[in-house]
Parts: sequence; C-alpha cells; structure tokens
Amino acid sequence: MTHAIRMHAQGGPEVLVWEEVDVAKPGPGEALLKHHAVGLNYIDVYHRSGTYPVPCPATPGLEAAGVVEALGEGVSHLKVGDRVAYAGGPLGAYSERRVIPADRLVKLPEALSFEQGASMMLQGMTAQYLLKRTYPVKAGETILVHAAAGGVGLILCQWAKALGVNVIGTVGSDDKAELARSHGCTHPIVYTRENFQERVMEITHGQKVPVVYDSIGRDTFMQSLECLAPLGTMVLYGAASGPVPPFDLGLLAKMGSLFITRPTLFTYTAQREDLERISSDLFDVVISGQVKLFIHQHYPLSEAAQAHRDLEARKTTGSTVFTL
Repeated sequence: MTHAIRMHAQGGPEVLVWEEVDVAKPGPGEALLKHHAVGLNYIDVYHRSGTYPVPCPATPGLEAAGVVEALGEGVSHLKVGDRVAYAGGPLGAYSERRVIPADRLVKLPEALSFEQGASMMLQGMTAQYLLKRTYPVKAGETILVHAAAGGVGLILCQWAKALGVNVIGTVGSDDKAELARSHGCTHPIVYTRENFQERVMEITHGQKVPVVYDSIGRDTFMQSLECLAPLGTMVLYGAASGPVPPFDLGLLAKMGSLFITRPTLFTYTAQREDLERISSDLFDVVISGQVKLFIHQHYPLSEAAQAHRDLEARKTTGSTVFTL
C-alpha cells in the first residue's frame, strides 16, 4: 500500500494527514513514479490554506524526483527505470508513488541526486525564467530581490552574479544577510531594521533599479514600486505576506511609466519545448557549479504539517526536501 499526505479540507497545517492511498495504473500518456525525494515550496501553503482554492480531498505538492516504474501507452521519451524530476501540476507530489502526465517529466542527469532534483526544479526554473525571459537582466545592472535568503532568492542571487549582475537583496536577520551575501548578494538589507527603499536609493545613488523580483506581495509592493527607475519592471511572483490590494493603475504613469507582471512557472513551461529548454539551462548552471544547491532542511514526508509551520514562520532558509 502506498502512503500520501492528504487534505480533506483547506486550512491550517493540521489539515495535512498521512494516509494510505490507492494508486492507479498509468493510462495513455502517463507514467507511474516512485518518489525518492519531494520538494517543499511556498505555493504548497497557498494550496493548503485556500489562498489558491483546490477541490478536496487532495494531495498537495508540485515537485519531486524519482524513478519511472511503469508507462502508459504512447509514451516514447521515457523508459522504465529512468531517473526523472518535475515541477508543476497536477497536484500530488506529497506521495510515495503517483501517476503523472509523462510530458511533465524531464530526465534527471546522473550528476544530480534525487534530493537535488526535488529541491531545484520549481525554484530553479522559476529563477531561470525570471532572469532570462520575464525581465532579461544585463551584465552591469543592479537589481532588487526580495526574500534573498529563500529558496528562489538564493538561486536568483547566484545566477544573477554569474550573469554579471549586482544584487540588492532583502532579508529578515543578520544570519540571513550573511547567507545571502555568501550566495552572491552584493548588498543585503535587513528589512527588520532598515528601510529597504531608502537603502536602494543610497546604494544606487538615486538611480533606482530596472527590475524588482518580489515574492512577498502586500508588505513590500508599494515600496518596491518606489525603487524602480522609469520604465522599470515590477515582477510580482508570489505573495508570502498576502495578496496585493487593488490600487490605481494611474500610479504607474506618475512613477515613471512602470510595468507590472504576475508570472507563473506553469505558463512559462506549458509547452514541452519550453520545459525542456528551461530545465536544461538549470541543469547546466548547477552542474557547472555556477549555482550551488544547499538543502537546509529535511523532513520525513509524514511530517509535512510541521514543515509547513516552519516555512510560514520564516524559520527556514534555502531549500527544503521531504524524504521517503
């Protein structure tokens, strides 16, 4: 019998329960996976809490790595025994085994472990499209990254540095500031005692920045806009502090003809060719050592509720992996 984390209603971490589940045989275009490691991401909290409504009962989770155990009809790019990884829908990663559309799977290079695969796919592919497609950064630019000591933040800092970009990053403590600095953040700002908008003005000598990568949302949004140079781009890719309230779009004109986008990984990887290109770029930059992955927390999958509590309390840094 296979076990999985199930939620029968959306709510607090206590709705996550460890249960026995049945796993069907893979149908046409599907694959049966045995998971070896599962990733924890903040979007899992949104799905659990109801910020992003999902029908229940449900198994959360969007990222994992494992081995193909069986294939349905019509799958030609994989074979039984392949090491694979994925990030994205449908939900169901918090499980020992699952069936998933095979076109969402990419082969995991032998140079990377299952834990690396489970910790890097969602966060790493997010960093890739943010830096190279949503706003293609240029060498010599200075950018602002919120939550620079988080999972996506640490990858953004390293990758941006490898591209010749200077990073200003906000963090919540001195320890996190040192962590971000060691991962390529040129100017960490401890937002609990420093006004990040004022520090951005000081660091850039009043020139501001061309782009802000913001996963915090409500608490940082308006000040983030104030940090943007004319024609700058506000990239809102998360809402850890809550959704941004409605505001007058006319402010964008007054603040310098600014741009705002709300991207998702699911859109950027919806096409198979985009998924392969983005994941390949990520694998290359990790294998080359330009981006190093540090898994700072491990939890048994059965303790998913505690992991969610720690994530929401900002007790975690970098990546977190569930072990099976």
